[in-house]
Amino acid sequence: MRKVVLSALAVVGAVSLLAGCASPSTGSGNEAWSGNETGSGNGSSETPVVDQTLTVFAAASLKSTFTELASEFEKSHPGVTVSLTFAGSADLVSQIIEGAPADVVAFADEKNMAKLSDAKLIRGTPQLFASNTLEIAVPRGNPADITSFQDLTKPDAKVVICAEQVPCGSATTKIEQATGITLSPVSEESAVTDVLGKVSSGEADAGLVYVTDVEAAGDAVEGITFPEAAGAVNKYPVGVTVGAAQPELAAEFATLIAGAEGQTILASAGFAKP
Repeated sequence: MRKVVLSALAVVGAVSLLAGCASPSTGSGNEAWSGNETGSGNGSSETPVVDQTLTVFAAASLKSTFTELASEFEKSHPGVTVSLTFAGSADLVSQIIEGAPADVVAFADEKNMAKLSDAKLIRGTPQLFASNTLEIAVPRGNPADITSFQDLTKPDAKVVICAEQVPCGSATTKIEQATGITLSPVSEESAVTDVLGKVSSGEADAGLVYVTDVEAAGDAVEGITFPEAAGAVNKYPVGVTVGAAQPELAAEFATLIAGAEGQTILASAGFAKP
């Protein structure tokens, strides 16, 4: 399986602590991240640990990396539990618009984040932290002998893709339009992990997923790169919600993602810089 060699993302003043958010009830909800806040300076080991929960909604393709990031965050923040919810970006957006509580949101494309920004549900400006590219996943042994994007149109090939409203589906549509090749999938899924699941189980002969999904699947699937994918790279933004119950912790988690440690974890999973 091919490896993607990445350099850590250089982040210059990207994501920092929220200004003036001593509690979730203060401020207008539209503050930018200023990075000027400091702790109380007490430093006393006798300061009681207060249990807190940080709620993070993230794209399905971020599951392995965000699970690891959450673990690291909990280690450095005693008493904090990071609650993770993974799904297709479009589904997460719908949940948040309908009132689902979330502190941090991270999506697989900028279009879905823009929906929340336009609805005035994101503080400040979301920050890009990674990018991802499509790859063809096939079952071990590649029974349908798929070797190119064109091969996905084989009459007998059972192909699975993401629905168009999902970032991986939007990228697929962009490639179809650029190449003039129209796919006839047997199903369209609401999350890239569902596509991968159908391929790894043998229900499909091929599926369009991300490079990182093929990497994470290990020996369950084989990955086939194709040059047309370079024309539909998805960039991943992270943002803190206006209704965040833990705005300062949310900003710290976003900083972890964009910082050196987060970028190292993302790079090892196959993500590229944005």
